[in-house]
Amino acid sequence: MPERHRGRPRAFDRDDAVLAAARLFWRRGYSGTSTRDLTTALGLSTSSLYAAFGSKAGLFEEAVRTYAERYREIHHQAVAEKDIRSVVDRLLVDSVHEFTQPGDTHPGCLINSAVMSDSTSTLDTTAYIAELRYANEQILLARIEQAIGDGDLPADTGAAVLIKLIQAIWDGLSVQSNLGAVREDLLATAGLARELICQQVTSPPSRHAATA
Repeated sequence: MPERHRGRPRAFDRDDAVLAAARLFWRRGYSGTSTRDLTTALGLSTSSLYAAFGSKAGLFEEAVRTYAERYREIHHQAVAEKDIRSVVDRLLVDSVHEFTQPGDTHPGCLINSAVMSDSTSTLDTTAYIAELRYANEQILLARIEQAIGDGDLPADTGAAVLIKLIQAIWDGLSVQSNLGAVREDLLATAGLARELICQQVTSPPSRHAATA
């Protein structure tokens, strides 16, 4: 009888593994995702998973870093816009598009999942998310202060309060996307939020003229 050859094992693709793990963490949270869940989804033995990522917490951290870092880039691109209306618009719209990437290439927004993780073994990840949020708020603060100096915003604008409002809206859009809201609805919400913010904080033309 001819000799039968075993098929070659599926090659390990780290990007695919991180994406598969991120999907599980997004759906079930950190504590709700077991090591067995991960090994089944990734097609790895427990020893192979530990060899590749160190631990479940290590895999969670890599997944969060992989898919959260994009939001730093979004903030940097947004603050480069010419006026504050465009800054807010690009920040919210680009974030919505990131939240709602196709499921075969993106797991959804892990930032809030990471922040709310209840495992002490993910403290490094929580610290990373806190640093990321702080850094994003700081570049937004600098841009708002620039807009105040340029007269694009009233001199009495509360920059810190405005940042917290924008961040609260951003968090709400993230949570709604995780709950299954479709892109069109989130974009409509982002558009309304932009209009309400700009109506409240943008100086009317007469005020600009009076202070020129």
